[in-house]
Formats: sequence, structure tokens, C-alpha cells
Amino acid sequence: MTTMAVEADGLVKTYGEVKALDGLHLTIPEGTVLGLLGPNGAGKTTCVRVLTTLLRPDSGSAQVMGIDVLREPKRVRERIGVSGQYAAVDEYLTGFENLDMVGRLYHLGRKPSAARARELLEQFRLEDAANRPVKTYSGGMRRRLDLAGALVARPRVLFLDEPTTGLDPRSRTEMWGTLAELVAGGTTVLLTTQYLEEADRLADVVVVVDRGRVIAEGTPDELKSQVGGEVIEVVIADPGRIRDAMNALGAVCGGRVSVDDHTRKLSAPVDGSRPAAAVLVDSLRRFDEDGIAVLDVGVRRPTLDDVFLTLTGHAAEAAKVVTA
Repeated sequence: MTTMAVEADGLVKTYGEVKALDGLHLTIPEGTVLGLLGPNGAGKTTCVRVLTTLLRPDSGSAQVMGIDVLREPKRVRERIGVSGQYAAVDEYLTGFENLDMVGRLYHLGRKPSAARARELLEQFRLEDAANRPVKTYSGGMRRRLDLAGALVARPRVLFLDEPTTGLDPRSRTEMWGTLAELVAGGTTVLLTTQYLEEADRLADVVVVVDRGRVIAEGTPDELKSQVGGEVIEVVIADPGRIRDAMNALGAVCGGRVSVDDHTRKLSAPVDGSRPAAAVLVDSLRRFDEDGIAVLDVGVRRPTLDDVFLTLTGHAAEAAKVVTA
């Protein structure tokens, strides 16, 4: 029988006329990663704040490791780690002093706190900067120190609210590796992120929320399959021929065509009635007949970006769409 590390049922939270959570339901099995996606203002951070005992919902219930977050918040806090959108570190303390302080606050004791601080500094490749004030750290180093602080008490459940925001690609990749190791060791993670590649790589299950409600849930592959099959992508040379190119591609693909005016990239899903390669060849032939110069062309599978845009309806705002 699968044990649930996190369960939320019917969470509601209202700020004036804004309903941040509107009956939200959520479950996370132990030892898995749940990626919580949604546009800004969808309720992701409010959900995390409720589950970490920082905010009381207007109604609904939630448990972490079987403990009610409203009735026994102290017991919940003893079992969780939290890393928010901004690094919660004291810039006037050294890296070691920051982590040692967290250990003392968890009542680990003087020697165990110091030992745990040194262990985490090494794990996050901060040992060379252990005795430097945090105000001298780079943004990536601060984020790593913040995550280390969330792990001082060896939490069974880790809540990460956009943990890699602002990191360079290398630091983000390194953070992904660290999180994968934690999960392999049995840690349960709830991850909110604006980087859909991050959710695709780390999450066992993805939940998409909008206006405080769950609008889709499944594995990354399951959600991608809902969007459709392969997608034809074409970049044209002349911005003045975008409308002609949309009509041409739509006629071949028989459906919606979206375009990014800035990059002049057109995208159209392949309906599956013919091989994508054949559709691609026909599209290029049509462009050639219409005298539309093509700079780049390719076929790709749907991504979580496609899922996100399709489910939240943002594609209509971000791109023009025409139906042949």
C-alpha cells in the first residue's frame, strides 16, 4: 500500500475578492517528486505556505506525514524542510554560522549542529567559502546555502518554491543533481517551478493549477500525450510573409498554427494520420511553391511548455493562431 507523504483536501484561501485556493486537492506519495506548475497568481505559493504551516486556509484540510497541519503545526515543522523563492540566509554571518544556527534552532546540540553544517557545506561545494560572510557569495552560492539550510534537520518532506530561480544553467543543473540524490535517499519533494524543463526532469507527477484549482495531473509523458503528437516547426526568413506562411502550413497540417513574431517560428501539430516526415516534406514543397524562404525546419515531440500553454490558455495571448 502506497503511503502518502502529503495530502491536501479542498483547500480554500481568499484574499478579499481574490480566491488564491479554490478547493485544491493534492496527494504526494512518499519518496516521490510532485511538480506544481501554473501561471503567476495560480496559487502555488499559497499552497506551499499552507502545507508548511505558515498560513491557515479558510477551509479544507491537509496532512504531512499523517500529521494535521492545522492541529499539530509544531510536529509538522519537525519533519519538513522549506526553501522559498528567495534565499533566506543572513548575509552578515558566514556560511558555516548560518547552517550551525539552523541546527541550534532545531535543538540538534552544539557538536551535532557543527558537524551537520560542515557535512552540508561539503555536499553543496561550499567548504572553501565556509568562513566567508554570505554577503560575499554569488547568487548561486546563496541558493545552494539556502537549500542546505532546509536540509539541516534531515527532513522527510522538502518543500521547494522555485528553488532555482536566478541560477545560471550550470548551477541549475547541479541543483537538479542534488535533488535527485535526495529523492533517491527517500526524501519526498514538492517543487514549484517556472522552468518546465525542471519539472520534466525531476517530477514523477506534474500537477497544473490555475486560479487556485487543479486543472490537470499526470506524469510528464501522460500530460504531453494529451496535447497531441509531433509538432512541425518552421522558421521563415521574411517577417512580411508570416501570414502567408501560416496559411501554407495550416493547409498542409489541417489545423492550428501558432507563431512567434519575434523569432518568426511557426508551429503546427501533426494529427497522426500521416507520418510527420511526410507532412514536413509536403510543407516544404508548399513553401517553395509559394516562394517563402525557410531558415530552419524540424519535427519535435510536445514538451511541458506545450502542455502548460494549452491547459492555461496562454498560447492565445502569446502567439497568433490560425485554423486552416
